Amino acid sequence: MATDDHWRIDHTGMGVSNITKAAKFYDAALGALGLKPIARITKTFAVARGGNDPELGGVGYGVSYPIFWIDVFHPHGTKQHTAFRARSRGEVEDFHRAAISSGGQDNGGPGLRSGNYPLGYFAAFVLDPDGNNIEAVFRES
Repeated sequence: MATDDHWRIDHTGMGVSNITKAAKFYDAALGALGLKPIARITKTFAVARGGNDPELGGVGYGVSYPIFWIDVFHPHGTKQHTAFRARSRGEVEDFHRAAISSGGQDNGGPGLRSGNYPLGYFAAFVLDPDGNNIEAVFRES
């Protein structure tokens, strides 16, 4: 994977205003894409005792290591955009459904995009609890 040009970001993340509410949203939305909480840390950077730890400060999502973090350490409210790669149209649809049912707001339902998007760009957009634009995209060949 490290030699593939389309996998150049190792990890990223964003600040959230309510870690518990955000974790519920991202657990569901990213779970639909096969990503799960890999690491949880406290506000003092110690290992958290789980998702209900009252001192929860951050959650890292991934498959084998955290590639996307939400935390209380970084500023929130900057209205960021993050796109996650899906492995199929079905994953994009599952992401959208899970994100909406977990407190997200529709910002563009699943479908092929046109205009300045490349051919075969199947995506869905949802605003997370802090108003960040979260996307799942499947690029068809």
